[in-house]
Amino acid sequence: MSVSQVDRRTFLRAGGAVAAIALTSCSDTKPASAGSPSAQTAVAGPDWNGLKRSLRGTLTLPGNTGYAAAHQLFNPRWDSVQPAAVVRAAGANDVRAAILFARKNKLAFVPKSGGHSYVGASTVSKGLMLDLGAMRGMSYANNVLTVYPGARLYDVHAFLDKYGRSLPTGTCPTVGVAGLALGGGMGIHTRTYGLTCDRILSMGVITADGTARVVSPSADPDLFWALRGSGGSNLGVVTSFRFATIPATKLGFFRLTWPESKAAAVVRGWQKFARSAPATAWGNLHIDAKSNGTLSVHVLGVSTTGSATAAAALLEQYVGSKASVRSITVKTQMEAVKFLGGGTTSPRTGFLAGSDVLHPMNAAAITALLGAVKTAARAKLPAAAILDPLGGQAAKVPTGGSSWGWRSALGVVQWYSGLPAHPTAAQVKAAQTFITNGHRAVRPATAGGYVNYVETGRSVSTYYGANYSRLQTVKKKYDPTNFFRTAYTLA
Repeated sequence: MSVSQVDRRTFLRAGGAVAAIALTSCSDTKPASAGSPSAQTAVAGPDWNGLKRSLRGTLTLPGNTGYAAAHQLFNPRWDSVQPAAVVRAAGANDVRAAILFARKNKLAFVPKSGGHSYVGASTVSKGLMLDLGAMRGMSYANNVLTVYPGARLYDVHAFLDKYGRSLPTGTCPTVGVAGLALGGGMGIHTRTYGLTCDRILSMGVITADGTARVVSPSADPDLFWALRGSGGSNLGVVTSFRFATIPATKLGFFRLTWPESKAAAVVRGWQKFARSAPATAWGNLHIDAKSNGTLSVHVLGVSTTGSATAAAALLEQYVGSKASVRSITVKTQMEAVKFLGGGTTSPRTGFLAGSDVLHPMNAAAITALLGAVKTAARAKLPAAAILDPLGGQAAKVPTGGSSWGWRSALGVVQWYSGLPAHPTAAQVKAAQTFITNGHRAVRPATAGGYVNYVETGRSVSTYYGANYSRLQTVKKKYDPTNFFRTAYTLA
Protein backbone atom coordinates (compact mmCIF):
# COMPACT_ATOMS: atom_id res chain seq x y z
CA MET A 1 0.00 0.00 0.00
CA SER A 2 1.07 3.54 -0.49
CA VAL A 3 -0.58 5.74 2.12
CA SER A 4 1.52 6.33 5.21
CA GLN A 5 0.72 4.69 8.51
CA VAL A 6 1.34 8.07 10.12
CA ASP A 7 -1.53 9.55 8.11
CA ARG A 8 -3.83 6.60 8.86
CA ARG A 9 -3.22 6.92 12.59
CA THR A 10 -3.91 10.66 12.45
CA PHE A 11 -7.13 10.11 10.52
CA LEU A 12 -8.38 7.45 12.91
CA ARG A 13 -7.69 9.53 16.00
CA ALA A 14 -9.65 12.33 14.37
CA GLY A 15 -12.44 9.93 13.46
CA GLY A 16 -12.80 8.42 16.91
CA ALA A 17 -11.56 4.94 15.97
CA VAL A 18 -11.16 2.24 18.60
CA ALA A 19 -7.51 1.61 17.68
CA ALA A 20 -4.70 3.06 15.61
CA ILE A 21 -4.77 1.67 12.10
CA ALA A 22 -1.65 0.45 10.33
CA LEU A 23 -1.12 0.02 6.62
CA THR A 24 -2.41 -3.19 5.08
CA SER A 25 -1.06 -3.45 1.73
CA CYS A 26 -0.11 -2.18 3.60
CA SER A 27 -6.59 -10.07 -3.12
CA ASP A 28 -14.62 -16.35 -10.68
CA THR A 29 -17.14 -14.80 -11.80
CA LYS A 30 -19.12 -15.78 -8.69
CA PRO A 31 -19.83 -12.97 -6.23
CA ALA A 32 -16.98 -12.98 -3.74
CA SER A 33 -19.42 -13.05 -0.84
CA ALA A 34 -20.26 -16.62 -1.77
CA GLY A 35 -16.82 -17.80 -0.72
CA SER A 36 -15.52 -16.22 2.48
CA PRO A 37 -12.59 -18.07 4.11
CA SER A 38 -14.97 -19.98 6.39
CA ALA A 39 -16.82 -21.42 3.40
CA GLN A 40 -13.98 -23.73 2.30
CA THR A 41 -14.14 -27.44 3.15
CA ALA A 42 -11.79 -30.44 3.16
CA VAL A 43 -11.81 -34.24 3.16
CA ALA A 44 -11.12 -35.99 6.49
CA GLY A 45 -8.33 -38.46 7.12
CA PRO A 46 -5.10 -37.07 5.63
CA ASP A 47 -1.81 -38.65 6.72
CA TRP A 48 -0.53 -35.65 8.65
CA ASN A 49 2.35 -37.58 10.18
CA GLY A 50 3.54 -38.54 6.73
CA LEU A 51 3.42 -34.91 5.61
CA LYS A 52 5.28 -33.82 8.73
CA ARG A 53 8.12 -36.28 8.08
CA SER A 54 8.53 -34.93 4.54
CA LEU A 55 9.04 -31.32 5.64
CA ARG A 56 12.10 -29.33 6.65
CA GLY A 57 9.69 -26.76 8.01
CA THR A 58 6.90 -27.27 10.52
CA LEU A 59 3.36 -28.63 10.52
CA THR A 60 0.92 -27.25 13.09
CA LEU A 61 -2.46 -28.90 13.72
CA PRO A 62 -5.43 -27.82 15.86
CA GLY A 63 -4.58 -28.57 19.47
CA ASN A 64 -0.84 -28.16 18.94
CA THR A 65 1.03 -25.50 20.88
CA GLY A 66 1.18 -22.34 18.80
CA TYR A 67 -1.76 -23.21 16.54
CA ALA A 68 -3.66 -19.97 17.27
CA ALA A 69 -0.65 -17.84 16.35
CA ALA A 70 0.22 -20.02 13.34
CA HIS A 71 -2.97 -19.22 11.46
CA GLN A 72 -3.30 -15.53 12.38
CA LEU A 73 -3.53 -12.90 9.67
CA PHE A 74 -2.91 -9.14 9.95
CA ASN A 75 -6.62 -8.43 10.42
CA PRO A 76 -7.95 -10.04 13.64
CA ARG A 77 -11.38 -10.42 12.00
CA TRP A 78 -10.19 -13.74 10.58
CA ASP A 79 -8.98 -15.27 13.86
CA SER A 80 -12.05 -17.51 14.05
CA VAL A 81 -11.20 -19.25 10.76
CA GLN A 82 -9.68 -22.64 11.64
CA PRO A 83 -7.47 -24.35 9.02
CA ALA A 84 -7.08 -28.12 9.21
CA ALA A 85 -3.31 -27.52 9.35
CA VAL A 86 -0.62 -24.92 8.78
CA VAL A 87 2.60 -25.78 6.94
CA ARG A 88 5.37 -23.25 7.60
CA ALA A 89 7.60 -23.92 4.64
CA ALA A 90 11.38 -23.86 4.95
CA GLY A 91 11.97 -23.92 1.20
CA ALA A 92 10.63 -24.76 -2.24
CA ASN A 93 10.57 -28.51 -1.55
CA ASP A 94 8.16 -27.91 1.34
CA VAL A 95 5.97 -25.82 -0.94
CA ARG A 96 5.84 -28.64 -3.48
CA ALA A 97 5.10 -31.23 -0.77
CA ALA A 98 2.23 -29.14 0.59
CA ILE A 99 0.69 -28.64 -2.86
CA LEU A 100 0.86 -32.34 -3.71
CA PHE A 101 -0.47 -33.35 -0.29
CA ALA A 102 -3.43 -30.98 -0.60
CA ARG A 103 -4.18 -32.27 -4.10
CA LYS A 104 -4.02 -35.92 -3.02
CA ASN A 105 -6.32 -35.31 -0.07
CA LYS A 106 -8.67 -32.91 -1.86
CA LEU A 107 -7.93 -30.18 0.65
CA ALA A 108 -8.66 -26.55 -0.01
CA PHE A 109 -5.27 -24.82 -0.19
CA VAL A 110 -4.16 -21.22 0.32
CA PRO A 111 -0.68 -19.67 0.53
CA LYS A 112 0.14 -16.86 2.95
CA SER A 113 2.99 -14.36 2.58
CA GLY A 114 2.42 -11.36 4.86
CA GLY A 115 -1.23 -12.21 5.57
CA HIS A 116 -2.59 -8.73 4.75
CA SER A 117 -5.39 -9.80 2.39
CA TYR A 118 -8.40 -7.51 2.83
CA VAL A 119 -10.75 -10.52 2.73
CA GLY A 120 -8.67 -13.02 4.67
CA ALA A 121 -7.87 -14.92 1.47
CA SER A 122 -4.74 -16.51 2.96
CA THR A 123 -6.62 -18.53 5.56
CA VAL A 124 -9.13 -21.31 5.01
CA SER A 125 -11.52 -23.28 7.17
CA LYS A 126 -10.69 -27.01 7.29
CA GLY A 127 -8.11 -26.64 4.53
CA LEU A 128 -4.33 -26.35 4.34
CA MET A 129 -2.65 -22.99 4.91
CA LEU A 130 0.87 -22.70 3.49
CA ASP A 131 2.80 -20.08 5.45
CA LEU A 132 5.76 -18.71 3.48
CA GLY A 133 6.90 -16.39 6.26
CA ALA A 134 10.06 -18.37 7.06
CA MET A 135 11.25 -18.09 3.44
CA ARG A 136 12.59 -14.55 3.76
CA GLY A 137 16.22 -14.66 2.67
CA MET A 138 17.74 -12.09 0.30
CA SER A 139 20.87 -11.58 -1.78
CA TYR A 140 22.12 -8.76 -4.01
CA ALA A 141 24.46 -8.51 -6.98
CA ASN A 142 24.79 -6.21 -9.98
CA ASN A 143 21.71 -4.12 -9.12
CA VAL A 144 19.51 -7.24 -8.86
CA LEU A 145 17.76 -8.34 -5.66
CA THR A 146 16.98 -12.03 -5.23
CA VAL A 147 14.37 -12.44 -2.50
CA TYR A 148 12.14 -15.19 -1.16
CA PRO A 149 8.37 -14.75 -0.82
CA GLY A 150 8.10 -14.35 2.95
CA ALA A 151 10.32 -11.26 3.14
CA ARG A 152 8.60 -8.21 4.61
CA LEU A 153 8.86 -4.80 3.02
CA TYR A 154 10.79 -3.12 5.82
CA ASP A 155 13.37 -5.90 5.77
CA VAL A 156 13.70 -5.61 1.99
CA HIS A 157 14.38 -1.87 2.19
CA ALA A 158 16.80 -2.21 5.11
CA PHE A 159 18.74 -4.90 3.23
CA LEU A 160 18.94 -2.95 -0.03
CA ASP A 161 19.89 0.26 1.71
CA LYS A 162 23.25 -1.29 2.59
CA TYR A 163 23.99 -1.24 -1.15
CA GLY A 164 22.52 2.20 -1.82
CA ARG A 165 19.57 0.63 -3.62
CA SER A 166 15.81 0.43 -3.21
CA LEU A 167 12.67 -1.03 -4.79
CA PRO A 168 9.31 0.54 -5.68
CA THR A 169 6.90 -0.87 -3.08
CA GLY A 170 4.04 0.04 -0.83
CA THR A 171 4.79 1.33 2.66
CA CYS A 172 3.39 -1.07 5.27
CA PRO A 173 6.50 -2.61 6.88
CA THR A 174 4.95 -6.05 7.49
CA VAL A 175 3.40 -6.63 4.06
CA GLY A 176 4.96 -9.62 2.29
CA VAL A 177 6.84 -8.90 -0.90
CA ALA A 178 5.09 -11.73 -2.76
CA GLY A 179 1.50 -10.61 -2.33
CA LEU A 180 2.36 -7.00 -3.09
CA ALA A 181 4.39 -7.74 -6.22
CA LEU A 182 2.01 -10.30 -7.74
CA GLY A 183 -0.92 -7.88 -7.55
CA GLY A 184 0.92 -4.82 -8.86
CA GLY A 185 2.44 -2.86 -5.99
CA MET A 186 1.81 0.90 -5.84
CA GLY A 187 3.81 3.41 -3.83
CA ILE A 188 5.76 6.65 -3.82
CA HIS A 189 8.00 5.54 -6.71
CA THR A 190 5.13 4.39 -8.96
CA ARG A 191 5.27 7.36 -11.32
CA THR A 192 9.08 7.45 -11.51
CA TYR A 193 9.92 3.74 -11.70
CA GLY A 194 6.63 1.88 -12.19
CA LEU A 195 4.93 -0.77 -10.08
CA THR A 196 6.65 -3.41 -7.99
CA CYS A 197 5.61 -6.06 -10.51
CA ASP A 198 7.26 -4.05 -13.30
CA ARG A 199 10.67 -4.60 -11.70
CA ILE A 200 10.42 -8.42 -11.72
CA LEU A 201 13.06 -10.04 -13.95
CA SER A 202 12.19 -13.67 -13.22
CA MET A 203 10.42 -15.86 -10.67
CA GLY A 204 10.69 -19.36 -9.30
CA VAL A 205 7.19 -20.81 -9.14
CA ILE A 206 5.62 -24.16 -8.36
CA THR A 207 2.46 -24.79 -10.32
CA ALA A 208 -0.55 -26.92 -9.41
CA ASP A 209 0.99 -30.13 -10.78
CA GLY A 210 4.01 -29.76 -8.46
CA THR A 211 6.35 -28.66 -11.27
CA ALA A 212 9.08 -26.19 -10.26
CA ARG A 213 9.59 -23.57 -12.98
CA VAL A 214 11.74 -20.50 -13.47
CA VAL A 215 9.64 -18.06 -15.48
CA SER A 216 10.91 -15.03 -17.37
CA PRO A 217 10.31 -13.25 -20.70
CA SER A 218 11.96 -16.25 -22.41
CA ALA A 219 10.78 -19.16 -20.21
CA ASP A 220 7.03 -19.78 -19.86
CA PRO A 221 6.50 -16.19 -21.00
CA ASP A 222 2.71 -16.47 -20.77
CA LEU A 223 2.96 -17.41 -17.10
CA PHE A 224 5.53 -14.66 -16.51
CA TRP A 225 3.10 -12.16 -18.07
CA ALA A 226 0.17 -13.46 -16.02
CA LEU A 227 1.92 -13.52 -12.65
CA ARG A 228 2.92 -9.85 -12.94
CA GLY A 229 -0.38 -8.32 -11.92
CA SER A 230 -2.90 -11.14 -11.46
CA GLY A 231 -2.59 -11.28 -7.67
CA GLY A 232 -1.65 -14.12 -5.35
CA SER A 233 -3.18 -17.59 -5.07
CA ASN A 234 -4.15 -17.79 -8.74
CA LEU A 235 -1.58 -19.63 -10.84
CA GLY A 236 1.01 -21.15 -8.52
CA VAL A 237 3.15 -20.43 -5.48
CA VAL A 238 6.10 -18.14 -6.19
CA THR A 239 9.17 -19.32 -4.27
CA SER A 240 11.66 -16.63 -5.35
CA PHE A 241 11.85 -13.30 -7.17
CA ARG A 242 14.61 -11.45 -9.00
CA PHE A 243 14.00 -7.69 -9.04
CA ALA A 244 15.77 -4.90 -10.90
CA THR A 245 16.47 -2.38 -8.15
CA ILE A 246 16.50 1.43 -8.21
CA PRO A 247 18.82 4.04 -6.61
CA ALA A 248 18.16 4.81 -2.93
CA THR A 249 18.25 8.58 -3.29
CA LYS A 250 17.11 11.35 -0.97
CA LEU A 251 13.44 12.22 -1.36
CA GLY A 252 11.63 15.53 -1.08
CA PHE A 253 8.37 15.42 0.90
CA PHE A 254 5.51 17.88 1.03
CA ARG A 255 2.30 17.87 3.04
CA LEU A 256 -0.40 20.34 2.06
CA THR A 257 -3.68 20.77 3.95
CA TRP A 258 -6.76 22.72 2.85
CA PRO A 259 -10.02 23.52 4.64
CA GLU A 260 -13.11 21.47 3.81
CA SER A 261 -14.51 24.40 1.82
CA LYS A 262 -11.73 23.80 -0.74
CA ALA A 263 -12.26 20.03 -0.98
CA ALA A 264 -13.77 19.94 -4.48
CA ALA A 265 -11.04 22.23 -5.81
CA VAL A 266 -8.38 20.01 -4.23
CA VAL A 267 -9.81 16.89 -5.89
CA ARG A 268 -9.91 18.70 -9.27
CA GLY A 269 -6.35 19.96 -8.76
CA TRP A 270 -5.11 16.52 -7.69
CA GLN A 271 -6.59 15.01 -10.85
CA LYS A 272 -4.72 17.52 -13.00
CA PHE A 273 -1.55 16.84 -11.00
CA ALA A 274 -1.96 13.08 -11.56
CA ARG A 275 -2.33 13.63 -15.31
CA SER A 276 0.22 16.39 -15.91
CA ALA A 277 2.89 16.51 -13.20
CA PRO A 278 6.42 15.28 -14.04
CA ALA A 279 7.02 11.57 -13.50
CA THR A 280 9.30 12.53 -10.59
CA ALA A 281 6.29 13.86 -8.64
CA TRP A 282 3.75 11.80 -6.69
CA GLY A 283 0.93 12.89 -4.38
CA ASN A 284 -1.45 10.86 -2.23
CA LEU A 285 -4.80 12.60 -1.55
CA HIS A 286 -6.67 11.91 1.70
CA ILE A 287 -10.30 12.82 2.29
CA ASP A 288 -10.81 11.74 5.91
CA ALA A 289 -14.00 11.64 7.96
CA LYS A 290 -13.59 13.41 11.31
CA SER A 291 -15.69 12.55 14.35
CA ASN A 292 -17.01 16.14 14.57
CA GLY A 293 -18.77 15.67 11.23
CA THR A 294 -16.25 17.57 9.10
CA LEU A 295 -13.69 16.49 6.51
CA SER A 296 -9.90 16.59 6.65
CA VAL A 297 -8.35 17.25 3.23
CA HIS A 298 -4.63 16.91 2.61
CA VAL A 299 -2.05 15.64 0.13
CA LEU A 300 1.14 13.86 1.15
CA GLY A 301 3.56 14.21 -1.74
CA VAL A 302 7.01 13.05 -2.76
CA SER A 303 9.51 14.20 -5.36
CA THR A 304 12.25 11.81 -6.40
CA THR A 305 14.41 14.79 -7.43
CA GLY A 306 15.26 15.32 -3.75
CA SER A 307 13.37 18.63 -3.50
CA ALA A 308 9.59 18.88 -3.19
CA THR A 309 9.30 22.66 -3.54
CA ALA A 310 8.39 22.67 -7.23
CA ALA A 311 5.99 19.74 -6.94
CA ALA A 312 4.14 21.36 -4.02
CA ALA A 313 3.87 24.66 -5.89
CA LEU A 314 2.55 22.88 -8.98
CA LEU A 315 -0.19 21.17 -6.99
CA GLU A 316 -1.19 24.46 -5.35
CA GLN A 317 -1.33 26.02 -8.81
CA TYR A 318 -3.64 23.26 -10.03
CA VAL A 319 -5.85 23.57 -6.94
CA GLY A 320 -6.04 27.32 -7.40
CA SER A 321 -5.14 28.26 -3.84
CA LYS A 322 -2.30 27.99 -1.36
CA ALA A 323 -2.58 25.30 1.28
CA SER A 324 -3.64 26.51 4.73
CA VAL A 325 -0.98 24.31 6.33
CA ARG A 326 2.21 23.56 4.45
CA SER A 327 5.40 21.63 5.22
CA ILE A 328 8.35 20.60 3.04
CA THR A 329 11.15 18.29 4.16
CA VAL A 330 13.93 16.09 2.77
CA LYS A 331 14.46 12.50 3.92
CA THR A 332 16.92 9.74 3.17
CA GLN A 333 15.53 6.52 1.73
CA MET A 334 15.37 4.77 5.13
CA GLU A 335 14.03 7.86 6.89
CA ALA A 336 11.25 7.85 4.30
CA VAL A 337 10.59 4.13 4.76
CA LYS A 338 10.22 4.54 8.53
CA PHE A 339 8.15 7.71 8.22
CA LEU A 340 5.70 6.26 5.72
CA GLY A 341 5.43 2.94 7.53
CA GLY A 342 5.06 4.44 10.97
CA GLY A 343 8.20 2.65 12.12
CA THR A 344 9.72 -0.73 11.41
CA THR A 345 6.67 -2.87 12.11
CA SER A 346 2.88 -2.58 12.21
CA PRO A 347 0.40 -3.94 14.78
CA ARG A 348 -2.43 -6.24 13.80
CA THR A 349 -5.40 -4.08 12.88
CA GLY A 350 -9.11 -4.40 12.12
CA PHE A 351 -10.50 -2.74 9.02
CA LEU A 352 -12.77 -3.06 6.00
CA ALA A 353 -11.72 -1.67 2.63
CA GLY A 354 -12.35 -1.67 -1.11
CA SER A 355 -11.23 0.21 -4.22
CA ASP A 356 -12.02 1.75 -7.57
CA VAL A 357 -9.58 2.31 -10.41
CA LEU A 358 -10.41 5.78 -11.70
CA HIS A 359 -10.54 7.71 -14.90
CA PRO A 360 -10.95 11.49 -14.41
CA MET A 361 -14.06 12.34 -12.38
CA ASN A 362 -16.50 15.05 -13.45
CA ALA A 363 -17.96 17.61 -11.05
CA ALA A 364 -20.90 15.38 -10.11
CA ALA A 365 -18.66 12.43 -9.25
CA ILE A 366 -16.35 14.63 -7.17
CA THR A 367 -19.34 16.01 -5.25
CA ALA A 368 -20.65 12.49 -4.71
CA LEU A 369 -17.26 11.23 -3.50
CA LEU A 370 -17.02 14.02 -0.94
CA GLY A 371 -20.62 13.36 0.04
CA ALA A 372 -19.91 9.70 0.76
CA VAL A 373 -17.10 10.60 3.17
CA LYS A 374 -19.17 13.42 4.68
CA THR A 375 -22.00 10.97 5.42
CA ALA A 376 -19.50 8.75 7.26
CA ALA A 377 -18.23 11.75 9.24
CA ARG A 378 -21.74 12.68 10.35
CA ALA A 379 -22.24 9.08 11.49
CA LYS A 380 -18.91 9.28 13.42
CA LEU A 381 -17.57 6.38 11.33
CA PRO A 382 -13.77 6.25 10.98
CA ALA A 383 -13.51 6.31 7.20
CA ALA A 384 -11.42 7.72 4.38
CA ALA A 385 -11.15 7.99 0.63
CA ILE A 386 -7.44 7.68 -0.20
CA LEU A 387 -6.42 8.44 -3.80
CA ASP A 388 -3.14 7.23 -5.32
CA PRO A 389 -1.98 8.58 -8.70
CA LEU A 390 -0.80 6.47 -11.61
CA GLY A 391 0.74 7.80 -14.83
CA GLY A 392 4.42 8.31 -15.51
CA GLN A 393 6.35 5.04 -15.73
CA ALA A 394 3.32 3.10 -14.45
CA ALA A 395 1.56 3.92 -17.73
CA LYS A 396 4.22 2.03 -19.71
CA VAL A 397 4.19 -1.73 -20.29
CA PRO A 398 7.39 -3.25 -18.85
CA THR A 399 9.75 -5.75 -20.45
CA GLY A 400 8.03 -9.11 -20.79
CA GLY A 401 4.60 -7.57 -20.52
CA SER A 402 2.28 -7.55 -17.51
CA SER A 403 -1.28 -8.59 -16.76
CA TRP A 404 -1.81 -5.48 -14.60
CA GLY A 405 -4.66 -3.94 -16.56
CA TRP A 406 -4.80 -0.29 -15.58
CA ARG A 407 -1.93 1.41 -17.42
CA SER A 408 -4.14 4.17 -18.83
CA ALA A 409 -6.00 4.95 -15.60
CA LEU A 410 -5.70 8.19 -13.63
CA GLY A 411 -5.31 6.53 -10.24
CA VAL A 412 -6.85 4.31 -7.59
CA VAL A 413 -9.16 5.30 -4.76
CA GLN A 414 -9.17 3.14 -1.66
CA TRP A 415 -12.27 3.18 0.53
CA TYR A 416 -11.08 2.44 4.07
CA SER A 417 -12.85 2.13 7.39
CA GLY A 418 -11.23 1.18 10.69
CA LEU A 419 -12.87 -1.51 12.81
CA PRO A 420 -12.31 -3.08 16.21
CA ALA A 421 -10.33 -6.33 16.24
CA HIS A 422 -13.55 -8.33 16.52
CA PRO A 423 -16.33 -6.06 15.27
CA THR A 424 -20.04 -6.49 15.71
CA ALA A 425 -22.27 -7.18 12.72
CA ALA A 426 -23.56 -3.61 12.98
CA GLN A 427 -20.04 -2.17 12.83
CA VAL A 428 -19.17 -4.24 9.76
CA LYS A 429 -22.45 -3.22 8.12
CA ALA A 430 -21.76 0.48 8.71
CA ALA A 431 -18.29 0.18 7.22
CA GLN A 432 -19.63 -1.77 4.24
CA THR A 433 -22.30 0.87 3.67
CA PHE A 434 -19.58 3.51 3.44
CA ILE A 435 -17.65 1.44 0.88
CA THR A 436 -20.82 0.76 -1.13
CA ASN A 437 -21.65 4.47 -1.11
CA GLY A 438 -18.12 5.21 -2.32
CA HIS A 439 -18.43 2.79 -5.23
CA ARG A 440 -21.75 4.34 -6.18
CA ALA A 441 -20.35 7.86 -6.01
CA VAL A 442 -17.58 7.31 -8.56
CA ARG A 443 -19.34 4.74 -10.74
CA PRO A 444 -19.31 6.96 -13.87
CA ALA A 445 -15.49 7.20 -13.61
CA THR A 446 -14.55 3.71 -12.44
CA ALA A 447 -12.69 1.25 -14.65
CA GLY A 448 -12.61 -1.63 -12.16
CA GLY A 449 -10.88 -2.56 -8.90
CA TYR A 450 -7.29 -3.04 -7.70
CA VAL A 451 -6.61 -6.73 -7.06
CA ASN A 452 -4.40 -6.01 -4.03
CA TYR A 453 -7.47 -4.39 -2.47
CA VAL A 454 -9.80 -7.29 -3.28
CA GLU A 455 -13.17 -7.17 -1.54
CA THR A 456 -16.32 -9.22 -1.08
CA GLY A 457 -19.32 -8.81 -3.34
CA ARG A 458 -17.37 -7.89 -6.48
CA SER A 459 -16.94 -9.97 -9.63
CA VAL A 460 -13.33 -11.12 -10.07
CA SER A 461 -13.34 -10.02 -13.71
CA THR A 462 -13.51 -6.36 -12.63
CA TYR A 463 -9.95 -6.56 -11.26
CA TYR A 464 -8.39 -7.32 -14.66
CA GLY A 465 -10.12 -5.24 -17.29
CA ALA A 466 -9.30 -6.23 -20.87
CA ASN A 467 -6.76 -8.85 -19.67
CA TYR A 468 -9.32 -11.11 -17.99
CA SER A 469 -9.91 -13.43 -20.93
CA ARG A 470 -6.19 -13.94 -21.57
CA LEU A 471 -5.65 -14.63 -17.87
CA GLN A 472 -8.35 -17.29 -17.96
CA THR A 473 -6.50 -18.96 -20.83
CA VAL A 474 -3.25 -19.01 -18.84
CA LYS A 475 -5.12 -20.33 -15.80
CA LYS A 476 -6.53 -23.25 -17.81
CA LYS A 477 -3.06 -24.08 -19.15
CA TYR A 478 -1.19 -24.12 -15.83
CA ASP A 479 -4.02 -25.05 -13.45
CA PRO A 480 -6.49 -27.06 -15.55
CA THR A 481 -8.24 -28.60 -12.52
CA ASN A 482 -8.60 -25.21 -10.79
CA PHE A 483 -6.62 -26.39 -7.77
CA PHE A 484 -5.78 -22.83 -6.70
CA ARG A 485 -9.36 -21.89 -5.99
CA THR A 486 -11.15 -19.47 -3.69
CA ALA A 487 -13.99 -17.03 -4.29
CA TYR A 488 -11.35 -14.44 -5.20
CA THR A 489 -9.27 -16.33 -7.75
CA LEU A 490 -9.41 -16.68 -11.51
CA ALA A 491 -11.70 -19.40 -12.80
